[in-house]
Amino acid sequence: MEGDHIKLNYWLLPFSWVYELGVRIRNMLFDIGLLKSKSFDLPVIAVGNITVGGTGKTPHVEYLVKLLQDKVRLAVLSRGYKRKTKTFLIANELSTANDIGDEPYQMKQKFPKVTVAVDKRRVHGIEEIVAADSETDAILLDDAFQHRYVKPGLNILLVDYHRLIIYDKLLPAGRMREPFTSKNRADIVIVTKCPRTMKPMDYRVITKAMDLYPYQHLFFTTLGYDPLRPVFPEAATASANFTASATQIADLPKDTHILLITGIASPIQMLTDLEEATGTRPMSLSFPDHHYFRKKDIRLINKTFADMPAPKLLVTTEKDAVRLALSEGFTQEVLQQLYVLPIRVEFMLDQQELFNENIIAYVQKYSRNGILDKGKDDVKS
Repeated sequence: MEGDHIKLNYWLLPFSWVYELGVRIRNMLFDIGLLKSKSFDLPVIAVGNITVGGTGKTPHVEYLVKLLQDKVRLAVLSRGYKRKTKTFLIANELSTANDIGDEPYQMKQKFPKVTVAVDKRRVHGIEEIVAADSETDAILLDDAFQHRYVKPGLNILLVDYHRLIIYDKLLPAGRMREPFTSKNRADIVIVTKCPRTMKPMDYRVITKAMDLYPYQHLFFTTLGYDPLRPVFPEAATASANFTASATQIADLPKDTHILLITGIASPIQMLTDLEEATGTRPMSLSFPDHHYFRKKDIRLINKTFADMPAPKLLVTTEKDAVRLALSEGFTQEVLQQLYVLPIRVEFMLDQQELFNENIIAYVQKYSRNGILDKGKDDVKS
């Protein structure tokens, strides 16, 4: 079980108690109505967490987009973290990562027919989306579990298996932004990034420890991977060390040396899966979440990769690839060997159909149009 190796700063616990008091007062003000949460007359699904660091929000939001995009007129609203703009924006074909943030940019590239918007003020953002398109049927709120000024119809809480909230502490001693009891606001809780080797006892222990109410649903997901693709396609055609047929990580030669480049909060599961695929522990260059790569970072990548033995490959995430593709100064070797590894969500315990049914039933019940275009077809990942 995970949790034994979570690093906690116990000497900071007194500060965590002060922090907890502030969070509990804020939540109480929302609960009693002194701070107002606004409801909307269309389905609003919030996806988020109560910890600092990645829990897999983007692939889970993308899963929901795939599930719903052909059934309803869908919009995704994000804060647009680290974008260079300030106001509400709806993404279009000319939008850049600087305009809307790397994750919304990735979302728009993958789902061009879906409305993707950014606004730090989520209430205002929803109002603007509906004003721009009154036919909008449903809205997904990315990273909004803590944003209580909106009252979503369905709240999805994500919990990283590698840092379970049942073992964690509040900031600054731990990485939790809200107390463990805040999970009670969730309609659905998903334990993400689970290892495929989980045993029945592991599921039972986590289920009991999460201590959910009967109305709450608990799901478990793991990471799946789509075929590798080059970040720089023109340069990659000259590569002699990576064949077009070996596009799945499972097809890589067992002695492949991989350099994983990430600007995400937690690459642990990717490192584990790449090691399992190749039999060799990947090297990792881990940068802060949403990191914009500078010249010194590019030099470090070039040197680290040059020093690695062949056969070798550079691998990065989709959102990091957005920023790496805009960077300059890579050696020809790096240009040829830099590949993106797309991540997808896979449900465990045969829970996919049940999850899909829960989401579709909610959207169908509260959609202003009242009808889903294509019924309850499941999305097959």
